[in-house]
Amino acid sequence: MHSILIADDEMNIREILRVYFQKEDFNVIEAEDGQQALTKVEKEKPDIIILDIMMPVVDGITACEKIREKYDTPIIMLTAKDEDDDRILGLEKGADDYITKPFNPREVVARVKAVMRRSGGFLKWNDNRKLTFPGLTIDRERMEVKTAEKTVNFTTKEFELLYFLASAPGKVYSRNQLLEAIWGYTYFGDTRTVDTHIKRIRQKLAIPKDSPWDVETVWGVGYKFEVKSRL
Repeated sequence: MHSILIADDEMNIREILRVYFQKEDFNVIEAEDGQQALTKVEKEKPDIIILDIMMPVVDGITACEKIREKYDTPIIMLTAKDEDDDRILGLEKGADDYITKPFNPREVVARVKAVMRRSGGFLKWNDNRKLTFPGLTIDRERMEVKTAEKTVNFTTKEFELLYFLASAPGKVYSRNQLLEAIWGYTYFGDTRTVDTHIKRIRQKLAIPKDSPWDVETVWGVGYKFEVKSRL
């Protein structure tokens, strides 16, 4: 049985989501503020987390950031329609997806299943290849990325996206192609999700100007992993 943490200060939202997820055989854990969410993540180790952005004590963005310091658990943010900047910030802090209020509970269930299917499915790939470039190793079996200086911690989605691009150096992918490949056909998000994940990947890799490889933007199209020299 999968477990889900639903963190929202509105009791009616927690109640309706609890009903729908219990019907899907989820073990539902609830929190009414961000601090409770952090405590229950530590204690319960849920398989997936839903965080409302506007919560008391500790807000959802801060809670997301703190969770990402230790765990790669998939996170979906709940936001209001007019909180566009907060949605982008949530993705930048490590969220895998976001859902705007008001929402259809069945859509929330579908989104949760899609995120879990993608993250779980990637880990079950049996072609455990290691991609090696000058000063960069991407190990699919270990879900590990190493640069010349250090091991870089990525969320599952960040790792998937980097590995996908690096598996076909020089090939250009549109944002929609990347959404389809990494988030799946049932993903309901928009292309900004790709942009924010690419931004985080670049920040974490701290790619120097003279690097023999790069995650490049192809203006008007999408992204590619470019290799200027091989080992």
